[in-house]
Amino acid sequence: MAKFQLAQLNLAKMKYPIDSPELADFVDNLDNINALADDSPGFVWRLQTDEGDATSIDFFGDDTLVNMSIWTDVESLHGYVYRSAHNKIMSRRKEWFHRIDKAYTVLWWIAAGTTPSLQEAKDKLELLILQGPTAEAFSIKHAFPAPTVDLN
Repeated sequence: MAKFQLAQLNLAKMKYPIDSPELADFVDNLDNINALADDSPGFVWRLQTDEGDATSIDFFGDDTLVNMSIWTDVESLHGYVYRSAHNKIMSRRKEWFHRIDKAYTVLWWIAAGTTPSLQEAKDKLELLILQGPTAEAFSIKHAFPAPTVDLN
């Protein structure tokens, strides 16, 4: 078993309420996109409520959707994001979400078998915003390899 797995946080600021007609296509596709992630190579875990998604989690504000997941490696996450039906549906993100002028996605390595908290994810995103990509917090385009020593 690998010693490390890749954690990912992605935020989106909604233009409209989650139950609005303007977000209906996005909401109607959530189950399929989440199922696609669940079945993708390298997928480990995703943040969700009993409803099966994370749309009711308001840790970052009630107009901000949060997606947090764990993957075996950067390549698996990249494949899901850019080479699956996820890419097609998210090509419409400008219809549903406001543009965010700073980093809204962050990746970081965690010990295999652990699950990050939302506070840890927020701290990693803030670190990326303040310092740019580092081995502690990075983007998919500026990824760092898994550590070779324990994270403790």
